[in-house]
Amino acid sequence: MALQDSIQSLQDFDLSDLDFENIGSWPQAVKVVIWALVFLLMSFIGYKLYISDLNISLETEQAKEVKLKSDFADKADKAANLDAYRDQMSEMEETFGALVRQLPSETDVPGLLEDLDNKAVSTGLEVLSIGLKDEQAAEFYVELPIEIIVKGTYHDLGSFVSGVAGLPRIVTLHDFNIERGDDNDGSLILTITAKTYRYKDEDFEPDEEAAS
Repeated sequence: MALQDSIQSLQDFDLSDLDFENIGSWPQAVKVVIWALVFLLMSFIGYKLYISDLNISLETEQAKEVKLKSDFADKADKAANLDAYRDQMSEMEETFGALVRQLPSETDVPGLLEDLDNKAVSTGLEVLSIGLKDEQAAEFYVELPIEIIVKGTYHDLGSFVSGVAGLPRIVTLHDFNIERGDDNDGSLILTITAKTYRYKDEDFEPDEEAAS
């Protein structure tokens, strides 16, 4: 009966009848509606200002959680295989050390220079110069650069390069440059650096012969 009276009171209600200077005189049903609207408005504002920010923070933390789980799984996998990685690394170091120790302990500079000179002459080249550069020490070995300047035809230069690469000792070729010769016979001048290597022992000292 009270609910029906409230509904009837709202139906008969005219906004112009409200006395805003005496809110206490407003009908009970009107007060309930006003308070309900105020409550809904405050709830909406609170959601926008507080709960929506919490949702953004929650999404950010959830994304961090996914990344942390992925990182943890990756680290757990590495930790589970750590011993295998260590064994593999130790095996690789031993293999590399064994290969490096197969390098000669001396570069045998005179013999190498003779081989290079003979190889150039045998392929029809004119040796303009063969000069030694300073030794360069790496962690396990020492390299001796040799600058070679020879003159000849393009075919002879190619034969020389192939011959040097096929020497029984370890020789690598670097930094080549080809220029036209001064003569009008079509000859070319090749400048190239050959490097040979030797094993570096604990008492390594620069090769005085190479340094000179």
